[in-house]
Amino acid sequence: MKFLSALLPLLAVLATAPAAATDAGDNSQKPFSKPVNIRFCLFDPVGNTGQIANLGRDLVLEARKWNLIVDLKVYLDERVAAEDFKAGQCEGVAITTLRARQFNRIVGSIDAPGNLRSYAEVKTLIRALAQPAFQPMSITGRYQVVGVVPVGALFVMTNDRAIDSIEKAAGKRIAVLDWDPSQAKMISAIGAHPVPSDITNYGPKFNNGQADIIAAPAMAYLPLELYKGIGAKGGVFRFPLLHATGTILIRRDLLLPKMPDLDARLDQLRGYGLKFVDSFIESIRASEKDIPAKLWIDLTPKDKEKYWRMLREARIRMTQDGVYDTSMMNLLRRVRCKHEPSNEECSLFDE
Repeated sequence: MKFLSALLPLLAVLATAPAAATDAGDNSQKPFSKPVNIRFCLFDPVGNTGQIANLGRDLVLEARKWNLIVDLKVYLDERVAAEDFKAGQCEGVAITTLRARQFNRIVGSIDAPGNLRSYAEVKTLIRALAQPAFQPMSITGRYQVVGVVPVGALFVMTNDRAIDSIEKAAGKRIAVLDWDPSQAKMISAIGAHPVPSDITNYGPKFNNGQADIIAAPAMAYLPLELYKGIGAKGGVFRFPLLHATGTILIRRDLLLPKMPDLDARLDQLRGYGLKFVDSFIESIRASEKDIPAKLWIDLTPKDKEKYWRMLREARIRMTQDGVYDTSMMNLLRRVRCKHEPSNEECSLFDE
């Protein structure tokens, strides 16, 4: 299940950071001199039989070679995984970046509408987040972000190709995350009807006709059988509403007593983890090829510019409403303008 397995390489680096250092010829960090026990909460929309759960169990076995004893708990419900992490039931957690916003508003603001336009921009952002200057912002009290992983562009998928504009979406049913009220506001603003959902049921709601439109990464197309919802008349718009990410967090207050050299190990983790960015992107691109060519719907350059502008206006409005962090919005803008300095937004300074 490619949608889920994109998270695993960085999780592997986290669990086996001492090994990474040794393989690189840097012996400053060694395997733990005595067993260190940690608990890790892992969200898998498929549950305990999902591929990410199976790979997670393989990871637990690998970590034992370095005296890191991981008690892995797999969650079908992401909300419960986040709550257990908050309550100290686990020292680490892997969840969507949208859900991670409650633990770190800066990093949790990455998945804003129109955040990035290409995978080249995604790579630039991931590298920026690994720089030492950003690390103080990765810590919020007892919580720390140790990794952000690309999941893929979110594409609009519809059961009717005739819905080829925002205007034609009026009156249609669109699946939204029920715990993120900003999504429902955006959908209602264009005259459509939000269908409250969560990550575990938004696919089935689209497939059984409860929603006419969803936004999903290509990695979800086959595992969630979204072709059933698209049917014979639907399609997928080749336009990214945003580039989605996943976030790995730890509880510093629980790990520091067990790992006094935690920060040194995390420094090694960040540098080594960058080596996996290209493989993440390759996996995402491969998943986009899983969607049949006949289903893709291409927008005209004029329509693309129209929608980029609409997403930008929504992003600015939601930032003003306190949904997103201004420093992350500024960083995202700088990344976009580094790659496309001719964009009209690059001469403006309202983000």
